[in-house]
Amino acid sequence: MKKRYHIAVVGATGAVGIEMLRVLERRAFPVASIRAFSSKRSAGKSVEFQDEKIPVAELTRDSFRGIDIALFSAGTPVAREFARIARDSGAVVIDNSSTFRMEPDVPLVIPEINGDDVKLHRGIIANPNCTTAVALMAIYPLHRVFNVSRVFASSYQAVSGSGARAIAELERQVRAFAENQPTAAEVYPHPIAFNVLPHVDVFLDGGYTKEEMKMQNEGRRIMHHPEFRASVTCVRVPVYRAHSVAVSAEFSEPISVERAREILAKAPGLELVDEPARNRYPMPLDVAGKDNCQVGRVRRDCAFENGLAFWVSGDQLLKGAALNAVQIAELL
Repeated sequence: MKKRYHIAVVGATGAVGIEMLRVLERRAFPVASIRAFSSKRSAGKSVEFQDEKIPVAELTRDSFRGIDIALFSAGTPVAREFARIARDSGAVVIDNSSTFRMEPDVPLVIPEINGDDVKLHRGIIANPNCTTAVALMAIYPLHRVFNVSRVFASSYQAVSGSGARAIAELERQVRAFAENQPTAAEVYPHPIAFNVLPHVDVFLDGGYTKEEMKMQNEGRRIMHHPEFRASVTCVRVPVYRAHSVAVSAEFSEPISVERAREILAKAPGLELVDEPARNRYPMPLDVAGKDNCQVGRVRRDCAFENGLAFWVSGDQLLKGAALNAVQIAELL
């Protein structure tokens, strides 16, 4: 008989926490019981799982008794305070924040790429950055054959990556523009409606943002490729859901467009949508709510000797967060 697991979802009322519950349900994860936790502010609410209302409790140090797997999506402060408590209570923690991603004894996992690293866990496993996850779904299959050396990339990141307040802000600003009314920017430093902001996360001393450095730093760990280099510009765009990334990649081995398309078409978790003459290419509207990422606009990069340019789109709430976490739980 298949074992069934006692699951905790921390941050259950947030966008990613809600998706975690949905993914567990539709993938028929063997759940014996499920418990939902949140901050004191959201305690007392309820979330749905398998047509039942699950009460949301405030997270405490005693919340993890009897829990087998704890899915965390509540941000760095909560992860720092409670992840090790959950681990010491006997649970395996899968954390969606950036807290543990660069810890050498914490596996950083995309199951389609380095799923075997799950075996190395010591009670905590890290989920990667959402933009990094979407981009690597296309970069890694090519790396396996042609050995990627460096990439230049620009991301086009949806407002849902900033949470529910950002979605509401975009909606409010669109209405204000339509009615010729003044708009206020609260979540972002500038209006996001009808605009693009080359500013995701905080700026570092070198001029890059923390978000922009994650593709190089996390990519090295996930692909087991310490020489990998990535120069990235992350841009927030007025899209509700799903991130896209334009990638120019250089490889150490000769590469052809035809062979690259063959490899990408067979890669797990990835769909090749590449018929530009028929106006078919990946778009956020098409991947929103879908598990697989899509790749297209595959072409030889005219600036590199062995280069390829392509465009990837993926739902950052799913492959970039909730789905990836549940896939890790499935490997466990």
